[in-house]
Parts: sequence; structure tokens; C-alpha cells
Amino acid sequence: MIATTTADAIAQVNALAAHTALSAWGFASDFLIVIILFAIFFLFAWYVGRGSFVALLLALYTAYALYVAFPYTSLLPTAPAMTTLLAHIGLYAAMILMFYIILHRVIVSDFLYIGIFGLIVLSFLGAAFLIAFAYHVFPVASVYQFTPAIDILFAPKEYFFLWFIAPAIGLFFLAR
Repeated sequence: MIATTTADAIAQVNALAAHTALSAWGFASDFLIVIILFAIFFLFAWYVGRGSFVALLLALYTAYALYVAFPYTSLLPTAPAMTTLLAHIGLYAAMILMFYIILHRVIVSDFLYIGIFGLIVLSFLGAAFLIAFAYHVFPVASVYQFTPAIDILFAPKEYFFLWFIAPAIGLFFLAR
């Protein structure tokens, strides 16, 4: 469509800008939870340090192993849904904190190097790990409905292993 007047041209540019802005907002709102978690991981690594960030990523794995083997989950509340979710998240967060403290003491950050690109990738993979974890381990579905775009990426059980292993593979290739 070719503009015949300046007003037509301005209207077309306005329509294009509005469409682009709505598309960008739609994408951002679909992936808002991933963007927020990514920002938290990135800022944590940026301000606290790469060694602490690696300790946090490894603590996610070790806490999961303990969480799965934890024999007292039957004692956690089962109703209402929000209380159940918060109890499970609180238990997992306590385990992460415990292992983070242990691993932070063990990891020698003087010899660790992760570039800015690696930091971005690992932050995204850590956020994706937590979203996949929320989908398949925590009872999040009873409290919060993810968008269809997020469902496509994280809901299939076949993808859980891939999102679960992704931060470890990222650490293997990006941390020096």
C-alpha cells in the first residue's frame, strides 16, 4: 500500500508502530515470568560474583536431589492450593539456601571465568530451569495459569529433562 499524502504516510507509520508495539508487549507479557527470573539471576551474578552464581546454579541441583528424597513431604499442608504451593516452594528454597552456603564455601572463584555472553546464557538457563521445575514438581497449576506460549515450551514432560540439564551443560561449556 503506497501512501498518497503525508497524512496517509503518517497513518501507515502509526499503524506499523502500534502493531509492532503490541507485538512486543504481547511477547513480553507471555514471557514475563522468564524475563523476571532471568533479570534476578543476571543481577545476582553481576553484583555478587560469578563464583556465587555458579554455587547458586549447583545448589538448585543438589536441593532438587534432597527435595525428591525428602521423606516428610506428607506433613506439608495440602489445602488450600496457595498454602500447599508456598510450603513446597519454602521447603525447596530452604534446601537451596543450605546447599548454596555449603557450595559457596567450596567454589574457588579466583579461577572461575564466565564472560558476559556466558552470564546471559546461564541466567536464561537458570530461569528456564526454575520454570520447568515449577511445571513438573510444584503444584503451580492449581494457583497460576501460564500463558500458552510458556506452556508450549515447558509443559511437555519430554522437555523437562532438557530444561533440567541445560544449566549444567551451560556451565560445562561456558565456565572456565
